[in-house]
Amino acid sequence: MATVLEPAGAPAANEKRPAGRTKPTTPGGRRRHLPPLLAISPFYVLFAVFGAFPILFSVYLSFQDWDGIGDMRYVGLKQYGWLLQDPVFWHSVLNTFEIWFLSTVPMLFLALVLAFLLHSQIRFAGAYRVAYFVPNVTSMVAMTVVFGSVFAQAGLANSVLRAIGLDGVGWLSSEWGIKSSVSIMIIWRWVGYNALIFLAGLQAIPTEHFEAARVDGANSRQTLFRVVLPQLRPVVLFAAVTSTINGLQIFTESQVLFQSTDVGTTGGPGQEGMTIVLYLWQKAFKEHQFGYGAAMGWVLFAIIAVFTVINWRLVAGSDDDRRPGIAGLLRRKGARRGR
Repeated sequence: MATVLEPAGAPAANEKRPAGRTKPTTPGGRRRHLPPLLAISPFYVLFAVFGAFPILFSVYLSFQDWDGIGDMRYVGLKQYGWLLQDPVFWHSVLNTFEIWFLSTVPMLFLALVLAFLLHSQIRFAGAYRVAYFVPNVTSMVAMTVVFGSVFAQAGLANSVLRAIGLDGVGWLSSEWGIKSSVSIMIIWRWVGYNALIFLAGLQAIPTEHFEAARVDGANSRQTLFRVVLPQLRPVVLFAAVTSTINGLQIFTESQVLFQSTDVGTTGGPGQEGMTIVLYLWQKAFKEHQFGYGAAMGWVLFAIIAVFTVINWRLVAGSDDDRRPGIAGLLRRKGARRGR
């Protein structure tokens, strides 16, 4: 009778494996993950100290009355109650919304038009892209100082208006002049940035879609609104959300533009340039009401969250991509090829 030899080290046929252990442990075990975790740990340490802790502490601080030096005094939700009864806060909210509307809507429209033009076959397109992006990386303080001289009563803006026979505008002294000057600065800074974002989205659209539009005789306006925009919804949503977040946190423009009046804490004549963040800075860092400023910051967070959801609902729309514009064009093109 033949004898079957078992491999060396193999368990006998009647020998049972140890319970609870089905496969050998990987050499090194969990310790092999230690070097990469240590390599990325500085980021998490810095984020915990300078990111997570200030956020959590601001939540705790919003329920305290604290001047930054003395003992904290717990006041509960009274900070939020005082905030809702503060007329200056509501005035700053109204100013912020008006400036946001005057700047964001024209900015996104101009950015889309510029991106559409840059996507066309034009000379020196690379130079134009660099030129449009330069305002976004320019120092905001330096830019505001320059615009302050432009919008002065005897500045360049009024000089141009008088040269064409119009009266000068009180850019830094009237209600809508203040809001318009701040809005123009925001448009000048962000229109190039958003144009490049839109341009990246345009370049991701297949060229056959534009060819189908040209075959069907669509002009530039029809191509923009019926071919480009339906496919740019994710990009437009991103630009709208980021513009809303930036627009509701306006601070430097108003603070530097009216720095000659009480160190820029009033927002100009009639407080028409007073924004939510400027008022927060005034209360927290000038009047040393840090609990009140923290509560204001969380109310601003809630406002931004609500407007982000609104933008998402308005811009994202339905997930049905069967739009009459591009879908119809592609169906007709396919029908022609089938013939």
